[in-house]
Parts: sequence; structure tokens; C-alpha cells
Amino acid sequence: MQSHLNGFRIGNPEISKPSEQYHASSNSDTLPNEVDVLIVGCGPAGLTLAAQLAAFPDIKTRIVDQKSGPLLVGQVDGIACHTVEMFESYGFNEQVLKEAYWVNETTFWKPEAIQRKNIVRSDRIQNAEDGLSEFPHVILDQACVRDFFLELMRHSPSRLEPDYSRRMLDLLIDPAVNSEDYVSTYPVIARIERLDPSHEGQIEMVKARYVVGCDGAHSTVRKSIGRILRGDSAKQAWGVMDILADTDFPAIHLKSTIHSANKGNALIVPRGDGDMVRLYIELDKFKEGERLSNRDITPDHIVAAAQQILQPYTFEVKEIAWWTAYEIGQRLCDKFDDVPKNAIDKRFPCVFIAGDASHTQSPKTCHGMNVSMQDAFNLGWKLAAVIQGRCAPRLLHTYSLERRPVAEELIGFDCEFAKMCSAPPQDVGNADSEGIDPAEFQKYFVKQGRFMAGTATHYNPSIISAEPTHQHLAQELIIGMRFHSSPVIRLADAQPVHLGHTIKADGRWRLFAFSSADDPAAPSSGIRNLCEFLAESSDSPIRQYTPRGADIDSVIDVRVIFQQGHRELVLEKMPAFLIPKKGFYGLLDYEKIFCADLKCGNDIFETRKINRKLGCMVVVRPDQYIAHVLPLDGYAALKEFFDAFMIKIACQPISFSKETT
Repeated sequence: MQSHLNGFRIGNPEISKPSEQYHASSNSDTLPNEVDVLIVGCGPAGLTLAAQLAAFPDIKTRIVDQKSGPLLVGQVDGIACHTVEMFESYGFNEQVLKEAYWVNETTFWKPEAIQRKNIVRSDRIQNAEDGLSEFPHVILDQACVRDFFLELMRHSPSRLEPDYSRRMLDLLIDPAVNSEDYVSTYPVIARIERLDPSHEGQIEMVKARYVVGCDGAHSTVRKSIGRILRGDSAKQAWGVMDILADTDFPAIHLKSTIHSANKGNALIVPRGDGDMVRLYIELDKFKEGERLSNRDITPDHIVAAAQQILQPYTFEVKEIAWWTAYEIGQRLCDKFDDVPKNAIDKRFPCVFIAGDASHTQSPKTCHGMNVSMQDAFNLGWKLAAVIQGRCAPRLLHTYSLERRPVAEELIGFDCEFAKMCSAPPQDVGNADSEGIDPAEFQKYFVKQGRFMAGTATHYNPSIISAEPTHQHLAQELIIGMRFHSSPVIRLADAQPVHLGHTIKADGRWRLFAFSSADDPAAPSSGIRNLCEFLAESSDSPIRQYTPRGADIDSVIDVRVIFQQGHRELVLEKMPAFLIPKKGFYGLLDYEKIFCADLKCGNDIFETRKINRKLGCMVVVRPDQYIAHVLPLDGYAALKEFFDAFMIKIACQPISFSKETT
């Protein structure tokens, strides 16, 4: 973190200086008449989006929720490996890892061969494969995750706070506004009712450039744009409890899946505090025409079911911190914005839905929250880029194009997983009996490990996800998939860092240039030639898209990784483009040059299969996904890629630490 780039500051460097826009609106208790982005719902998706947009003080963002305040306890809490990677880009991953339970192993339980009413452990496996991510799969109360986002928003330049006790009534898209005018006008009119006692019943009218519905399965925003959740119910009830229990069940503090002979099934998810655990307990199936609302389910029913499933072990609940019952169901919208499929080439979207507003699933896999947050992470930087005039509004079509297939894959996985979780185990030695072989369930669990870790998402080619023409240059950095980080050494200070951790949630693109086998100090080396193009050519995306007066990496941040060890290179012989002047005082940025970590197993050229002879460029989107892989001399293709969606500003002069040669 370059904490003093714009001058010395005392105090916590993670607390930004308030913007002028904040000072102008800080005393207002009412919503403004006009906003750039109105977010409806303070769930994980809504706060992920709000926290990202809060970093842009020139974007007027408001987030409303009908609840009276933030969530205190309960709700889904599984955090996938890739979600922790995302948290790193927001800056609070260390807090998550400190407070969370690390899911290192999973145990599997089945009926005992002779005494079938008793359960016995069938296996114990590593939860995630080695090398999948630098971060683990963890468990943390969703309320804590929300608090981290809220704190980040409070410390942002805009000091964004949710407006609670406000219910969205409806919204209207002004038909008089032409599609081309959407970026500069306010086509959406939202009616919001206040619920707080001192203003109860008052209606606020807000005009917005964009509205994002993160308001759950019963989304008003979704209904207002005519979208419908379609899918099926499994006619199966499950109970969930966060409890303090006195039990001799030996795996109570390990993630465990349990199939009993005829008393139902269970899933145990420990919590990070060492005492509390979450239980997912299978309850009775519904009769024809019956729904969850017809059942009088109480905590006592769930506890009694758990005691039956866990035989022969004792299980006494001392305290229930939170509980609920839910009906398994998987539902999905056909599109995640307001533009009909037959009108995509005629207009741009201005209303979006994310998270449970667009897809719902059972909470047992704890994956719905992760997908919901990734929905918002995908959308946030796109909205910012369009509002700030850096990208053409056609970029916004890619949100639904990319995220709906991910949700569809989630629904398919959830259907199969929920079916297996609810199925009774087969009789021992009788493969023809009804039910599931516990060994098959375990195989499916292992097979889906990358999906559950959040690392399997693969976006199809689009204007921001190129065809894999040069994929052979970086075989393990796959276009359309998340950038898989690896250790490197920073040249200027010999610090070991993770390259992926340079990708922050700040809306910037990253261009990682991996050196070829030639001498880095040679006048015609591939890296030096690339730097000369980026700095001097009128076709350089750095010069074409960087606003006048801004730091040269304010839109596209270039970083270079050399094959040599850090003691083999000389910093002062590096291209001046890689040590630019930045900030108020024009201080030199020494954090753009890295070397391979040559310790055993850490060389990024080996782990990510970078072509050592030729090197390559890897273009990474603001949401950590790889957009392109190109040769080091692929200047024309690099220009063509960015020209497809970015808006040219002008060819800007670039300031260096020394004269270019």
C-alpha cells in the first residue's frame, strides 16, 4: 500500500479522506432526488456492490434496505476459496481468516453394517486439493462478512452508509429516454416507502441512472422489470440451527456429512469461535400439496431429529443462537437485466438483478452466497467504468451474459447435491436397494471440489474475454477464468508477495508482462520494446485511455515479471516506464517489477506454465478474471481488444522517473 503517495497522513492508512461529495450530503436524512446507482438490499450481493462503488466518490451511490439495521446473527456462512481471494482485493481477507473456521478436512458417516440405527465414519478427506488457491475454504457468520463490507464503506472516500427502514414499492423506466442517453440521464424512477417510526409512510421518489436489485427471492426490482424465477421444489424440508451442544460425537468440530439408515441425514458445519456449530437437519418430506408454511416446525423438532440421526452418540443442545427451516428449491431467471433478448442490439440495460433476486438454491452447500457476491463483483466495475465514461455502455450487456450461465451451473450442482443429501443410504451388500451409496456421494463431493471452491467459473468469449488464440503461452492462466495467483519477489525491496494480490477492487485493468528468455537489459529485449510501445506509441492503450493529469496506471496497471532471480537484476537498468512518477509529489513507484520466486515449487513460470522462450502478456479484468493472453509483441491485438469497449480520451504525455532512451 502506497499510503503517502499524495502526502504524509497520520492514522490508519485504510481510512480514506472524505470526498467533497460526502461533505455536501453528510447531514441529509433523506434520499437525494437523483443518484447514479441505487442498490436495493443489504445482503451479501448488495454490500459487495456498494463497497466497490464506494471507492469512487464521483459516483453517487445509495443502498436501501427495508430492515431497521444490519444483520446480527445467522444465515449462510460458507466462504469459498475464490471468495477469500476477492476479499483480499477489498482488503479484509486477513480479518476473515483470523475469525473464521478453516475447513481443512471433511468426514463422511454412514450406517453401521450390523447395528444400522447407529452411524459410523466411512472416510475422512482433505477438503480442497493442494495448490487450488493460496487461501482456504472457511466458515464465518454472514453477519461478520456484512460488517466487514460496512466498515469498508464507512472508511471509503464517499463514507457510504445504508439507508435502512426503506421499502422499494416499484420502479418505472422512462420510455421517453433513448438508449443512447442512458449514461447521461436518469431513466429509472423508484418509489420508496419509509418504515422508520418518525417518517413512517412517507414516499421518496428517486431518479437513477442504474438500479440493482439485490433484494432477495421476493425481489420487487425483479417483479418491476417483469422477470420471473422459474424452477422446482424438492418437496423436502430441512432445519438449520446455530447451537452450543454437549455431545460425544467425535467429529462435531469437523465439517461432516451424515447419512443415517432411516432417520434422515445431516450436515455439520463448525464455526470459527471453537464452540458453536451449525447443523443442517433433514426433516420429513412434504405430502402432496403441502408446503413449509403448513408445518409447525419448532427448534425442538429439529433437535429431536438430530438426536435420532447421530445415534449412538449423545447430543444435548445447551443454547440455540439462531435457527430456521427452509424448503429445498432451485429457481432461476432467464436474464439478469431489463433488456429483452430481442432488443439487445437496440438498447442498453439500466436495471439489474443479482444474488437471490436472480437465482435461488438450497443453503446446504453454502455456495449461493459466494455466487451472489461474485455477481456483484462482476457488475460493479462495469457500472463504474460506464458512468465515468471510460467504457461504452455495451459493456453492461456482458453482466447477464456472463453471470447467468454461472447461476445455471450452480442450480444444476445444487439439485444433484441436495438430492444426494436427502437420499437414504443403500443397504449394505444390496446395490439394488433404493438410496445412495455413501461412497458415490463422497466421489461426487471430491469431483465438485473446484466448483465449490469457486475456481471453476469459465466465462465464454466476449468483448472482454478473448478467444484463446495464444493460450499456449500461459497454459495455466486460462482466458475466461480467474487469475490464479503465485508467489513472486518484488525487485525493489526483495519482498515476497503474491502477484494476484496486486489486483485490487479499484476498477483498474492489469497487464502482467512475463519476460522472454532474452537479456532484460538488452536494448531490444521484449519487455523493453513493450514498454516503449506503451509509453510512446499513439496506439498505446495507456496513452489513449488515461485521463489527462491522472497517474499513468489509473486505468491500466502494467506490471512486469522477470524469469531471473531478484539478485541477478539491476533496478536502475529497468525501463523508465516501469518506475513512473505518481501522485501529488510525483513520487517514484517502485512496485511494478517482480522476479520469479526461485524457491522450490514457487517459480511462477513453472507453476503457471509460462512460455520461457517467448514470454507473454496476460490482461486481467478488474474482477480478477483473465481477459486475454498475447505475445509480448502483440501490440495490434492489444489495441484491438481494448478498442472494442473502451472510450478513447486522447494521447497523453507520460511522466517518467528518468528520460526514456
